[in-house]
Amino acid sequence: MSKPIIGVMPLWDDEKESMWMLPGYFDGIIQAGGTPVMFPLISDEHELYRLMDICDGILFTGGHDVSPELYSEKPFENVCSCKMRDDMEQVVLKKAIETDKPVLGICRGIQFINAALGGTLYQDLPTQYLTETDHHQQPPYDIPVHSVDILKDSALYSCLNVDRIQVNSYHHQAVKDVAPCLKVMATADDGLVEGIYLPEHRFLWAIQWHPEFSYLKDENSQKIFKAFVDSGRSVKSMI
Repeated sequence: MSKPIIGVMPLWDDEKESMWMLPGYFDGIIQAGGTPVMFPLISDEHELYRLMDICDGILFTGGHDVSPELYSEKPFENVCSCKMRDDMEQVVLKKAIETDKPVLGICRGIQFINAALGGTLYQDLPTQYLTETDHHQQPPYDIPVHSVDILKDSALYSCLNVDRIQVNSYHHQAVKDVAPCLKVMATADDGLVEGIYLPEHRFLWAIQWHPEFSYLKDENSQKIFKAFVDSGRSVKSMI
């Protein structure tokens, strides 16, 4: 059987006006047995649906802040969003859910998925959520800096089979109010939501930390990528 094709949301560079990609997103998928392809930055539904037809799963990557307009708030001054990404990813997420395609969200991915499905975000953690937990580490980014508790009745616990892991962390926005259709599957020691999932969906997980930086060393990161790609493989087997 051919490898699952995973559609990867592009990163955008405002200064250079160019799309780009962190190799860890691609390499984590490849190591797990998938074939990654980066989407263009477009919002045309017809073209996006054509692209999604060839994909067995969708990865929502990190990058720009999610616009507070998605959850009806006025942006803080230090919020840097990308309307093109927000518009495109709303189309992609809606279609992925409708067609039961596997979805994995990382960093911005968890924030976007939560906001797009009716939740809210902390626009800026240093301003809105005082904590001693390090959520914005310095390089290297493959080193864990805080702990995460995994809820025992969650999909993530079934995958990792542990109730506590060490993770890396680099973000200034985060999940505030969880979307009504989503469930929490991981939290940091300070109570911040670090993982969510959509029950009844084939595979829709989103995490706040960065397996694309730690997958070479960290077994848990490898297991997350593999669970995602394997879910895409189950889609391919039905075609």
